[in-house]
Amino acid sequence: MSEQLTYGKIFRFWLPLAATWLMMAAEGPFLAAIIARMAAETLNLAAYGIAYAFALVAESPVIMLMSASTALCRDRESYRRLRNFSLLLCLAVTLLFGLFLLPPIFMPLALKLLGLPPEIATLTHKALLCLLPWPAAIGVRRFYQGVLIARRKTRRVAVATGLRVVGMAAAASLLYLQGSVDGAIIGGIALSTGVIAEALLTRYLARRTIAEVLQLEPADNCRPMSYRTIWDYYLPLALTPFIGLSIHPLVTFFLGKSRDAIESLAVMPVIYGLTFVFRALGLSYQEVAIALLGEDRNNYPKIRNFAVGLGLFTSLSLSLIAFTPLADLWFHKLSGLSQSLSNFAILPLQIMAIFPALTVLICFQRSVLIDTRTTRPISIATALEALAIFSILLLMMLYFPVAGSVAAAIAYIVGRLLAVAILQRSLGKRQMTAGR
Repeated sequence: MSEQLTYGKIFRFWLPLAATWLMMAAEGPFLAAIIARMAAETLNLAAYGIAYAFALVAESPVIMLMSASTALCRDRESYRRLRNFSLLLCLAVTLLFGLFLLPPIFMPLALKLLGLPPEIATLTHKALLCLLPWPAAIGVRRFYQGVLIARRKTRRVAVATGLRVVGMAAAASLLYLQGSVDGAIIGGIALSTGVIAEALLTRYLARRTIAEVLQLEPADNCRPMSYRTIWDYYLPLALTPFIGLSIHPLVTFFLGKSRDAIESLAVMPVIYGLTFVFRALGLSYQEVAIALLGEDRNNYPKIRNFAVGLGLFTSLSLSLIAFTPLADLWFHKLSGLSQSLSNFAILPLQIMAIFPALTVLICFQRSVLIDTRTTRPISIATALEALAIFSILLLMMLYFPVAGSVAAAIAYIVGRLLAVAILQRSLGKRQMTAGR
C-alpha cells in the first residue's frame, strides 16, 4: 500500500478490528459473571477456566491464519492454495482435539498430571466436549477475516463478531434461566454457539471480496507459493500461539500445586478476562500493521508511533482500574466474586497492569517480521517466553511463600519482557542487513 498514510486513516482502519477484539474480550467476563452467580461457584469457575485454557491450546495452530491470509491472499492462486491449506489444517486440529478428549486419555491427564480434584476434572471434560467445534470454526472465520482485511473490509469483520457475541450471550442466558445446567458447561456451549455463527456470517460477508480476489492474476514477478513454501512460512506462526497458549494449562498445573490453589484457580480466569479487554486492543493491531506498512515499509514510522500511543493508553487504562476502588467494583459487584476472592485478585491484577502495553509492542514487532516473511524469530521468542514463565513459577513455588496467582502474574510479565527483547534484537539485525 503506497498511499499517503495519516494517523486518522490508521485509526479508522483499526477501529472495527479493535471493536471486534473488544467484543470477544467481553465473552470471558460475561460468562464468568454468569457462572459466579450459579451453584458451586468456585468449582465451576475453576473448571471453566481450565476448559477455556485447553480450548485455546486446541485453536492455537489456526490462530495465525488471519495474519497469513492478510499477508498472502493477493490473487486467485494464492487465495486457493491458502484456503485449501487452511481447511486441511482445521480438519486435522479438530481430529486431534477429539482424540485428546477421549476419557482414557483426558481423565488420567487431568487427575494425575494436573492433580485436579475429580469433580473439577469431570466438569472440565464436559465443558471441553461442548467446545469440540471451536477450533475449526475459529480457523475458518480467521482465514476469511484475513481476506476481508487485506481488501480493506474491516467493518464486515466487526459485523460478524457482533453476531458471535449476541449468539454467545443468548445461549448463555437461556441456559442460565433454565437452571439445571452446570456453569462450566454453559460456558462451553455458549462459546461454541457464538463462534459457529460468526464463522458462517464471515464467509457470507466475504463472498463478494472472494469473487474480486478470484479475478486477480498473479503478478509477473511473483510466483504463487507452493504448499511446501506455505507450510515453511506458516509453521513458525502456528507454533507461536501453540506455545503461547500452552502456557495457560501449564500455569494451571502450577496453580493447582501452589499456595492458595483453589482461590488462585478461581480468580485467574476473571483476572485474565479483564486484562484481555485491554490486551485485545493490541492484538487487533497486528493485522492493521501488516496491511498498512506499505510495499517498501514506507509507512513504518507512523505505524510505530501509533503503536506507542496505543500501548500507553491501554496500560494506563488498566492501571486506573487496578490501583483504585474500581478494582473492587469490577471483581465484586460486576464479576460476582465473593469479597474475599475479590480482595485476593487485586494484587495480581496490579502486577499485570503493564501487560497490555507489552502486548501492543510484541504484536507490532511480529507484524513487521510477518510482512518480511521472517517468521522463525517469532516462534523462538515465544518458546523462550514460555521457558521463562515456567522457570519463574517453579522457583516461586519452591522458594517464595506467595499465592499462586501472584507468582503467575510476575511470571507472565517477566516472560513477555524477555520475548520483546528477543524480537527487538531480530528487528535490529534485519534493519542492519537491509541498510547494507
